[in-house]
Amino acid sequence: MLNFAIVKTDELSNARLGQLTTSHGTFDTPIFMPVGTQATVKTLTPEDLYEIGVGIALSNTYHLYLRPGEELVAKAGGLHNFVNWKRGILTDSGGFQVFSLSKLRQISDDGVYFNSHLDGSRHFLTPEKVMDIEQKLGADIAMCFDECSPYPCTYEEAEKAVTRTSKWAKRCKDAHTREDQALFGIIQGNIFPDLRTRSAEEIVGIDFPGYAIGGLSVGEPKEDMYKILDITHTLLPQDKPRYLMGVGAPEDLVEGVKRGIDMFDCVLPTRLARHGTAYTHKGKVTLRNATFAQDFAPVDDGCDCYVCQNYSRAYIRHLIKAEEMLAPRLLSYHNIYFLVKLMENIRSAIRAGEFAGFYEQFFNGYKI
Repeated sequence: MLNFAIVKTDELSNARLGQLTTSHGTFDTPIFMPVGTQATVKTLTPEDLYEIGVGIALSNTYHLYLRPGEELVAKAGGLHNFVNWKRGILTDSGGFQVFSLSKLRQISDDGVYFNSHLDGSRHFLTPEKVMDIEQKLGADIAMCFDECSPYPCTYEEAEKAVTRTSKWAKRCKDAHTREDQALFGIIQGNIFPDLRTRSAEEIVGIDFPGYAIGGLSVGEPKEDMYKILDITHTLLPQDKPRYLMGVGAPEDLVEGVKRGIDMFDCVLPTRLARHGTAYTHKGKVTLRNATFAQDFAPVDDGCDCYVCQNYSRAYIRHLIKAEEMLAPRLLSYHNIYFLVKLMENIRSAIRAGEFAGFYEQFFNGYKI
């Protein structure tokens, strides 16, 4: 179903090198997982992702439940067959989307009534229903249905979400029967240290093969996120993977690895690409700006991806201004490559016992 092994730990931080094995391959960690919300990483093909070196990609239960429906995906033989992807897949439970996309929702201990953001139709999701959907989708890793409290929120609101998340996690585990799929529990608690501690203790007590830290990177200051990670990673088992949900800015990946995180995902690289922004080793650049009109250098002169080897900033800016579809495709390719390569370099640094030097060098060059 799933196996995780620690290969090496860093002596000066909590960074660790590991291997995660699913039924669709073995992948080195720390790892960045691009998001294919609608069963596609926007503008890119599976062949692009293979070429980039992606090991695991994400899809979203909420969106696939509404369209095209889990029954159709199951009829196709599951997500791997449906999208022709032969490596790992993780499905988010859709909890965050239920709470963020639906303005008309009613939450109770039983589940959540909500209106579809597509057509306004009324739906009811329970932990049991979500498990049924995720098992039919057939990803290698499924996530428990949880309640993500917003930022900012009151202590009472965050506490209620922790209580409900723990209750739902037990129900998810009881309802989950697919043996070739691992189910991860999710830690909530917003920015309140005692609630994070309580949530971690309760979720770990249920005993899952992996644990996610949810409810971060939702608007809180980065310093608060790092403080919560400093607390939470000490409460999670050393021998199981730790997944920080929805976090993908380069600086956050480096800081997260330093705090013992093994898995990351985020829509940011493709979202930035659609707005004409690229990652570079010196920081982000917005290529739609006029300053790049006659800049014939590659997107990032420190990058060896296909885009940087073949196209200039000036050309990509022209595509952006002309509203050509090739622009977001090229930038999405580059941005995901940048993050995948960053994680590869992090792993190499941990393996060589040089993570501290890598950390210092990264932040000396990368401007946030």
